[in-house]
Parts: sequence; structure tokens; C-alpha cells
Amino acid sequence: MKKLEKQKLIGNKTIQISGSKSISNRLLILESLFSNIKIGNLSNSQDSQLLKKALEQNAETVDIHHAGTAMRFLTSYYSIQEGKTTILTGSGRMKERPIKNLVTALQNLGVEIEYLENEGFPPLKITGRKITEKKVDVPANISSQFITSLLLIAGKLENGLEINLVGEVTSRSYIEMTLDILTKFGIENTFEGNTIKVEPTINHQLSNINYEVESDWSSASYFYSFAAIGRETIHLKSFYQKSTQGDSAIADIYEQFFGIKTIFTEAEHQLTLQPIENFQFPEKIVLDMNNCPDIAQTLCITAAAMKIPFEISGLGTLKVKETDRLLALHNELKKLGTETEITDFTIKSLAFKEAEENISIKTYQDHRMAMSFAPFCLIKELNIEDENVVEKSYPLFWEDLAKILIK
Repeated sequence: MKKLEKQKLIGNKTIQISGSKSISNRLLILESLFSNIKIGNLSNSQDSQLLKKALEQNAETVDIHHAGTAMRFLTSYYSIQEGKTTILTGSGRMKERPIKNLVTALQNLGVEIEYLENEGFPPLKITGRKITEKKVDVPANISSQFITSLLLIAGKLENGLEINLVGEVTSRSYIEMTLDILTKFGIENTFEGNTIKVEPTINHQLSNINYEVESDWSSASYFYSFAAIGRETIHLKSFYQKSTQGDSAIADIYEQFFGIKTIFTEAEHQLTLQPIENFQFPEKIVLDMNNCPDIAQTLCITAAAMKIPFEISGLGTLKVKETDRLLALHNELKKLGTETEITDFTIKSLAFKEAEENISIKTYQDHRMAMSFAPFCLIKELNIEDENVVEKSYPLFWEDLAKILIK
């Protein structure tokens, strides 16, 4: 358990955040498929390290524990390892996270995949084979990681791949991030309407690539929360103004609703989070976060700490993350004195009351629950249960937090 006493924010401190987990995990798959890639500033997250280890070993059974991205990306990766059979498994929670839409898409492309326990869920038995089918339909409102998983192997397929997204696209920015990375590697692709096409690379050699990973915007979000509640300036490295990460939307969101201006210093790849003086806070935050659902927890805790009513939509994917994040938010926000109403896609504040004494935040094996609630220590002392859960995405979070806080 991590005890966070009520503390103040120290202004003008600089934090160096590790490389983006989302970008790193995509690059690790591509590095394994195309050996001419070298990665710099790789994420030090547990998820990325688990994926890296899985790709380096030649095991018949691969256990990726809680790493959802690894589960999804490796499902497609092992599907094209001709003649190799792999059992892909994970933690108890991982076995509750649906993967049927991805498996069905791969089966429709001719891959042999079996469910070893419950239909539609890991563990999986995957028998790799050569894929010659070119077209596949995929529901558009599922996790973007399912679609990215297919896109990452598409260039290795004999005939490339054409994905028809059926319905309204969820987390489009993450799909566009994947396609941007493919383009940088010389893998031709288009995304027009609801159709994505990736051309095969069989007949040409990709040029050697050195890829320096931008720091993680999801991890940066927690410092935006600290800056908003504590009204002090924080500097973050290494970030780019024109980022492909969907969670870079945090910059515009926090300027609009919380008065935190983001200043980019290109030469140093630095962000400065600067509170706007005499900012007029909104009477209510109404926001669709369909393209950046992973920062919804951060926003809700910031709004709760500052007692700004909120109504957030576009959160359908949060129910199948490390935990049911909407239910977890509903339960734990109550301890901060914030009553909420949730549906399968939304969370809405109803009332702000006094926070509980001796607040203890359950993490539900979810790294983002631990980190998103941490900024509330600027308001009141609280405990974070299972502090080590942050290792999944940001192992140095508590150490970095200590650099910006003072009793």
C-alpha cells in the first residue's frame, strides 16, 4: 500500500518520462517481423518488457500475465509463424477479456485458432500458417488494438490486407498511429472511409530504420492533473508537438477545461504545463472521449478534486480493460465525495460531498486507477492499494512523483 500524505506541488520541476508503451509495442512486433529496425527510448513498462521477452523466446506456451496489448498483438503474430503451434495465455483477468472479434477475423483469413477454456476468451492455441486471403470484415466499435494487431502483420502477408470496418470507428487515433508507423517504414497503406488497405512487402526490402520513441502521453496525463489541481508549472520530456498518440488530446482538453496551457520547446522536445492566471473554470465539462478513453480516469479525478461537474461519453471500451474501469471509477470516486452515475458508455457526476476519512483507493489490478487517483493527495491524504500495479505502464511513477511534491 502506498501512503500519500496531503502535500503541495513544487513548481518548475522537470520529469523525463519513458517511451510510449503504445508505440513501443507496435515497434517490437515490427522489429521481429522486419529485422532492419532499431528502437531507441523503448518503454520500460512491464507490458513492453513482457512483449519483448515473448518475442525473443521460442516457447510453446507464452504467458503474458496482465498485458492486454501483448495478448492481442501476439495473437496475430503467432498466426503467421508457419508450422509453429503456440499456446497464448495470461492472468485470471486476461482470461476474462474478450478476444473473439480478433480471433474470428484471423479464422476468416484461414488461421487455425482454438479456445482452450471459454469460447471467445484466452487462452488460445494458435497454429501458424501462410495467409493468402486478402479481405476481412471487422466490427469498427471494438478495441482499436484488434485492428492494429491485424495491421502489424499485414505487410508480411503475400497479398497484403484489406480491412473493412463495419460500423462507427472507436479510438480512430490509435489506428492512425499504427498506419503512420507503417508509412515511416515504407509499408504502403491507405485509410479511406471505413476501408484500410495495406500493401504487401514481399517483393521489396524495407530500408533500415532507427526509431526514437516519443515519451508516453498517457503517462503525461497524470502530471496535467497535478498541474491543474496544484496550479504550478511542470516540465516534461521527451515529447513532440505533432504527436500521433491519441492521448496527446490531453493538452487541448486541459487547456479548455482546467486552464493548463501546453508550451512546446521543440529544440529540447519538452512540454511545459503552465496554469493560466485568472482562468474561468467551466460550469460543467461535457466531453466525448471516444478517441482517448485511457485518459478519462485522469480527467474524472481532476474534475472531482476541483468539484467541476462532468459528463463524459464515448467510454464503451473501458468495461473490458484491466478492470471494468467505469464501475471502478464509480466506486472509488464515492470515497472522494463524488457521486456518479454510469452506463456502459458514460460517466456523469451527480453531486460533490465531503471526502471520506482514511481514504483507501482500490486499484483492481489496474495501473491507471493507481496513477489517476494519486493527484488527489493535493486535496487530502489517501492510500493507494497495490502500489506496484504501476509497473504495468510506468514503473518509475512513485519516484517521479516524489520529485514534484513537498509536505
